[in-house]
Amino acid sequence: MLTPNFNLETIRLFLHVTAVTVWVGGQIVMMAILPVLRAANIEGHAASVAKAFQNVAWPAMAVAIFTGFWNILALMNVEKSFGWNMTFGIKFLFVIFSAVGAARHAKAEDPKAKGIYGAIGFGAAIIAMFLGFVL
Repeated sequence: MLTPNFNLETIRLFLHVTAVTVWVGGQIVMMAILPVLRAANIEGHAASVAKAFQNVAWPAMAVAIFTGFWNILALMNVEKSFGWNMTFGIKFLFVIFSAVGAARHAKAEDPKAKGIYGAIGFGAAIIAMFLGFVL
């Protein structure tokens, strides 16, 4: 029988999924909005929106990393297969690639470099999110 499940695990998973949703979903929204702002050629609007997103995205990434470690601690005494451990390790690498790509994107001056780092950061985020569902 299904019953509601409200406990500390529920809060931990809710915080983790919400943070990842802000990080990944926000990047998708930014990919839709920024070209429109650039095309409107209103000086500084695209940069202002991007900065505002960073003010939300980086704290969300911090929450995702914190709750990710909390998730691992919660599973410390659970037996995990070699495949699970490998999948987690690969996921964690993609989380790092996502954060580094996004940080380099934010600091890049050259539009081509910004595009490359943004693509790396976003692509890695999507892969990490998918692997999170696999786990």
